[in-house]
Formats: sequence, structure tokens, C-alpha cells
Amino acid sequence: MNPHTWLLYALTVAVVSGIPGPNMLLVMSHGARHGWRRSIATMAGCLSALLVMITLSAAGLGLVLQAWPRLFDTLRLAGAAYLVYLGVRTWRAAGHAHDWGEVQAGVPRTPRALYRNGFLVASSNPKAILFAAALLPQFMTPQAPWLPQFAALVLTFAAIEVSWYFVYAGFGDRLGMMLRRAGVARAFHRTTGGLFIGFGAAMALFHD
Repeated sequence: MNPHTWLLYALTVAVVSGIPGPNMLLVMSHGARHGWRRSIATMAGCLSALLVMITLSAAGLGLVLQAWPRLFDTLRLAGAAYLVYLGVRTWRAAGHAHDWGEVQAGVPRTPRALYRNGFLVASSNPKAILFAAALLPQFMTPQAPWLPQFAALVLTFAAIEVSWYFVYAGFGDRLGMMLRRAGVARAFHRTTGGLFIGFGAAMALFHD
């Protein structure tokens, strides 16, 4: 892979990764609730899921999903249902709260819970497998060894994705002080809950 091809790939990933979506929304909301340091567990969960999906795409699952639309739809709807569930839970957690502690009730706190939450949200969209299957080959040279190129592309993706996680978590961390006011916290939780529901509904209703 020549430097120009790598640079084009890095710019493409930087733009795609930076677009707000369920992953970045989750990282930002956890940054606001727990601070950016504790949200590293959330970032690790999101990144782990994405790396698993990229590996699956390299193993040919992307072609399987294209060949079996019903399997893809099943995975897509399951992911959409999880995002809606997460949104409803977030919304309801703030619905009857009267102080910050009550607003925080039901929010995952342990590193394991944060990691699991990140992993499930990031793995909720099977289109990531198809995206990786379509994107990565465009930047690989057929005549060159496959594994070093794949490793370079994946490491570049991971570095850029994590950089964006820290940007969103840092922004969320800055919002944390404002969320000490229960009214602001309720509005924040309802907004994030509504966005998760919206992402889930869009995933379920709009597809290729």
C-alpha cells in the first residue's frame, strides 16, 4: 500500500467515524455521566465489537449477509430492537427522578457493565460488516501480501476511531457539571434516550 492510498483511507475513516451515531452518542453520554476516564471501558467495548465485525467481514461474512437477506434482516432488526430498548430504558430512568442520584439510577456503572453496553451498541448494526467488506478491498493491493495490508488498515481504523471516542467523551465530560442539576440531567437523558430510539427506528425502517 502506497502512502497516498493510506492517506485517502485514513481521511475516509476519519470522516465516517466522526459522524455522530449510536457509538459516539453512547460514549458521549457515558462521558457526561461518569467522566471520560471511566468511559474508557465503554470505548473498549465499542472498539472490540467493531474489530470483531471487521474480522468477520474479512472472513467472508459480508458476502454471506449479502447472499442471505433474511439473515441480514434478522440481525438488523435485533440490533434495532436493542437500541430502542436502550433508549426506552434511558428515557424512563429520568422520567420520575427528582435529583441527580435518582436520574443516575439504573445507569451502568461498573467497568464490566460499561464495556458490555459499548459492545452491544456497537455490534447492533450488521451494516458495519458490509461496510468493512466493501471498503477495505478498495485500499488493498491484490499483488501484495494480504495480511500486512489488512493489519495496517485495521490499526489505522482503530487509532482514528479511538481518537474520536476521546473527543466525544471529553465533550460529554464537560457537560457533566451541568448535569448536576436534576432538570438538566432529565432533559439530557430524555434527549439521548430519544436519539437511541430514533437510531433503532431508522435502522428497522430504512434499509437497502
